[in-house]
Amino acid sequence: MECEIRQWEIGDAAHLAWALNNKNIQNNLRDGLPYPYTEKDAIDFIQAMLNSDKNNTFAFAITVNNKAVGSIGVFRKDNIHSRTAEMGYYLAEPLWGNGLGSAAVKKVCDYIFMNTDIIRIYAEPFAYNVASCRVLEKSGFVCEGTLRSNAVKNGQIVNMKMYSLIKE
Repeated sequence: MECEIRQWEIGDAAHLAWALNNKNIQNNLRDGLPYPYTEKDAIDFIQAMLNSDKNNTFAFAITVNNKAVGSIGVFRKDNIHSRTAEMGYYLAEPLWGNGLGSAAVKKVCDYIFMNTDIIRIYAEPFAYNVASCRVLEKSGFVCEGTLRSNAVKNGQIVNMKMYSLIKE
């Protein structure tokens, strides 16, 4: 099974809602997403990504057979960090463990480094999300350390990991 990354399309809304309407995924993401996650929520997200500043927001659908099965985005920082960007991603749970996450991360990083002036991409997964940490490691990211007591998720104070990939 192989994945591609592409720009979001409004027609992806039903597939996006299917993928993201899952507590196991939302438990590994930052807060603020509605649950249940509806097709209307997906349309709003897709429209926001399509209307975003294309120099600062790089948002893609992760697809298999042109069906959206996840999301990956890279978001430029500002001021002295203007050549640094944060990456976030998720994949529909039925597809976990097939190497699609690592493939999508590699494709997006290649795209960012070839098409922008960004020199550093970082990600901050929750330390308990071992699978996401592994995705980053398989994609060439280096763990820079543990951010102790860095977040509150589901009422629990949790550690996060700091991973980065530097443009060669």
